[in-house]
Amino acid sequence: MEPDSVVAARILTPVTGPDVAVPDSGRLIHLQFRRFAGCPVCNLHLRSIVRRHQEIEAAGVREVVVFHSPAEELREHTDELPFAVVADPGKRLYREFGVEQAPRALLSPRAWGPIARALLTGVWAVVRGREKLPAPSQPGGRLGLPADFLIGGDGRVIAAKHGEHAYDQWSVDELLALAARAPRPDPAP
Repeated sequence: MEPDSVVAARILTPVTGPDVAVPDSGRLIHLQFRRFAGCPVCNLHLRSIVRRHQEIEAAGVREVVVFHSPAEELREHTDELPFAVVADPGKRLYREFGVEQAPRALLSPRAWGPIARALLTGVWAVVRGREKLPAPSQPGGRLGLPADFLIGGDGRVIAAKHGEHAYDQWSVDELLALAARAPRPDPAP
């Protein structure tokens, strides 16, 4: 999926909460692909999304986050998140959107700083009881690359980013800038 691709209409079922229509005719969807439940690097990024979630929603964007972990494992790590989290252990959505995995996810020198920061903050959060350790075995692998898609109400991909390493995704500021430039649905008569 690249800009101007059209996402087929579907209903995604989050691990908790109501189903999510993609696309959503009333707002933009930020569909982001992460790695596995409890991934320290993913958690570092998601904390930035949580801190600014109200600002993201006020910009007309709905967050939907996909992990390749099973739903029961995801529930242990995501029950406090204020947005939809979808389990895709078979990686069907990953394949459809062209989201890859590769050793460069962890081996890229550009990822080392965020990985170190994620491990330090993650260990501190685990010690304080705010996060749980990931499962020791990850059937979907640990080398996943992140990806971001901004999807318009008509299903058209407005912007896309396929990460080059484990911490290569849109910042909240980049997401808000893309949303500000995105076409909006016509108001109802």
